[in-house]
Amino acid sequence: MLTGTFSRRKLAAAAVIMIAALGISLQPARADPFFKEPLKFDFKDKEKGPNGEPATPAAAVTLTDDEVAKVKSGNYTAALLWAGAGEWYDALGAGAKARFAELNIKVVATADAQFDAAKQANDVETAMTLKPNIILSLIVDPVSGAAAFKPAIDAGTKLVLADNGAQGYSAGKEYVGIVTGDHFGMGAACAELMNDALGGKGKIGYIFHDAEFFVTNNRDHSFRAAIEQRYPGIEIVDAKGFTAENATFDAASAMISQHPEINGIYVAWDVAAEGVVEAIRAAGRNDIKVVTLDLGNTNGLAMAKGEIVYGTVADKPYEMGVTMANLAAYAMLGKEAPPFSTVGFLKVTKANMVDAWKESLNKEVPDTIKKALGQ
Repeated sequence: MLTGTFSRRKLAAAAVIMIAALGISLQPARADPFFKEPLKFDFKDKEKGPNGEPATPAAAVTLTDDEVAKVKSGNYTAALLWAGAGEWYDALGAGAKARFAELNIKVVATADAQFDAAKQANDVETAMTLKPNIILSLIVDPVSGAAAFKPAIDAGTKLVLADNGAQGYSAGKEYVGIVTGDHFGMGAACAELMNDALGGKGKIGYIFHDAEFFVTNNRDHSFRAAIEQRYPGIEIVDAKGFTAENATFDAASAMISQHPEINGIYVAWDVAAEGVVEAIRAAGRNDIKVVTLDLGNTNGLAMAKGEIVYGTVADKPYEMGVTMANLAAYAMLGKEAPPFSTVGFLKVTKANMVDAWKESLNKEVPDTIKKALGQ
């Protein structure tokens, strides 16, 4: 995810059923801290939506010239009601707005719920006074979100979602479709980065999101399974879960103290990894390599300097926003939409940061990072 913030990853998911169907245990690692039993995970399985829907590549969600013309003539309006703010959301919104401009769909409201389900309910209520034809959203909480968006659905507003569903909602009924990343692929790519960082051999710590959430469950489980199944020279010797991202400093500090043999640490997302990097520096263990997910300025700068952060895996929020806008157009046309669409991802290291930043976020890498790269 991008500069994934904890709060984005905090979003509860309806994918518990999906994960159980794939045979992936959701037992928190605290019940099995040293992974005495390998995780049951079949990489032949494809990631599926919250109701078991197969994934469609986002690139396949397209419109013909005639369809674009029909949508443009409708003079439709839209509201963008995001769960939070930050660079990832900026890219998501920018992609949606750019495509809506091409479709002559006017954005009449934008909101940041600040990861507060009650505020998001108010955001929906406020937006509905403008009677938008379309709402794009990333729902803060799937349970309360189901109630919050019901007035919009009852009014005939078409709902397109990012990442998460809502309890009791089905594609083609309450919402048009969900757009998200390839989380199985992202977790496995993170494991590959760890293998590269350690030259195929090492002892690592695993700092995971200890909650039943769609995005993080899939990525964390995929990373762990890939390490266990594909990289026999790498051993997970300690695992610590967290729910609040500011807890990762303490988790990493304890991990390093208890297991001085550790030379690599996986962290569930970028902002959470910042505390881990701080803990590594505080312990004077700059030899430890960190891999994580999403793009962020702080860890990006460390990566550019060759300090601690070896690499990250990022999805493509700008492309997600474009795809969400296209799905909204499908709804306006009465065209059948894929229920679950996924964008690709990028493995990012110091060597390809500049290009990856542009491809993921559709913006130039920050000047501070460029300077550290000598550009």
